[in-house]
Amino acid sequence: MQIRIATPTDFDQMWPLFQHVIAGADTYVFAPDTSREDAFAYWFAPGVRCYVALTTGSDERIVGMYKLVANQRDLGSHVANASFMVDAAQRGAGLGRLLGEHCLQQARALGFTAIQFNFVVSTNTRAIALWKKLGFSVIGTVPKAYQHREAGLVDALIMHRFLQ
Repeated sequence: MQIRIATPTDFDQMWPLFQHVIAGADTYVFAPDTSREDAFAYWFAPGVRCYVALTTGSDERIVGMYKLVANQRDLGSHVANASFMVDAAQRGAGLGRLLGEHCLQQARALGFTAIQFNFVVSTNTRAIALWKKLGFSVIGTVPKAYQHREAGLVDALIMHRFLQ
């Protein structure tokens, strides 16, 4: 597996992965009919550092991605925020952990002192378990903040960890 900075030309492979992840309406706030243009802007807006994970060998393809940004502007810009997507066929194989560890390294290298996830859907137990293994704590709960396709209104968690 190789992780590298994404380029706009990667978006042709990122787009189907994005569509598949949001189609479930169970982990991300994006509507399943989010446009390609909106998705592109999310991953490649000014100030966004986007990374992709690729399989190696003759069948090189994007199987995961994350974006790293300042959580807030100006006086809050020392805290990072990130978003992750992994190909369903790769789930459970350690790719999420690999992307998470890479993200933490990049955030440190960029001078961030902490990282905060503002909106982790409470029913996304795999992600919550992974972030806890990587040192994150739940520091808050936003009650009934997410409209889950099957479970109805569920909580969103705020997760945080320092980088030192």
